[in-house]
Amino acid sequence: MQTSLSALVPVGLPERGGMSGLDAHFSFAAKSLSQMGLNLDQIRATAERVAASHGLDVVEVEFQGGGKHRVLRVFIEKNAEERARMASAEGLPSGVEIDQLAGVTHTDCEVFSRDFGTVLDVEELVPGAEYTLEVSSPGLDRRLYGEKDYRRFAGNLVKVQTFDPVAGNRHWRGKLTEVRDGAIVLDLSERKQKGKGKKAATAETVEIDFSNIEKANLVPEI
Repeated sequence: MQTSLSALVPVGLPERGGMSGLDAHFSFAAKSLSQMGLNLDQIRATAERVAASHGLDVVEVEFQGGGKHRVLRVFIEKNAEERARMASAEGLPSGVEIDQLAGVTHTDCEVFSRDFGTVLDVEELVPGAEYTLEVSSPGLDRRLYGEKDYRRFAGNLVKVQTFDPVAGNRHWRGKLTEVRDGAIVLDLSERKQKGKGKKAATAETVEIDFSNIEKANLVPEI
């Protein structure tokens, strides 16, 4: 197995006023001799098992590309207990909540990548030729995946892209105020009027079905 580091940056408490220092990235090229189909659910379950042994949670697992350009991407963060311990020990910057932290470091990414990569090879979970494993923090502008994330980050500013237009628009930005059965509600009262630089005069809300959300991300407010 050939190993190489790429764009390694320590990740801890976010720096005030910027996005630097938020993402750690560790990658290596590996080969698997298995000819069975790739099972992403099994790979995720394996990633979660390895992460748990290091006080980490898996945010998401993605597999993209083809041929020699295949990439298995894993986003990790400290688990809730570790984030709370870190916040208690170091304190939080103004405007940052514990749940917004990923808290992972260069060492976290390196150790997880080594252990997870070893299991991938031993269990031959990624069939075919060469691929690249990337491990990183989700960052403050993290992508939200499903109802669990929407409930966790309720009260935060988010941007949402829909498959089909809602009220004539596919791109929304607002405060995630409510998570209903099958939908989220955004408060648009902080939205600025296009070209005027002024806040909307009256509060507005929009309801978006889970099934219509193509992509959703946190919007950093520090």
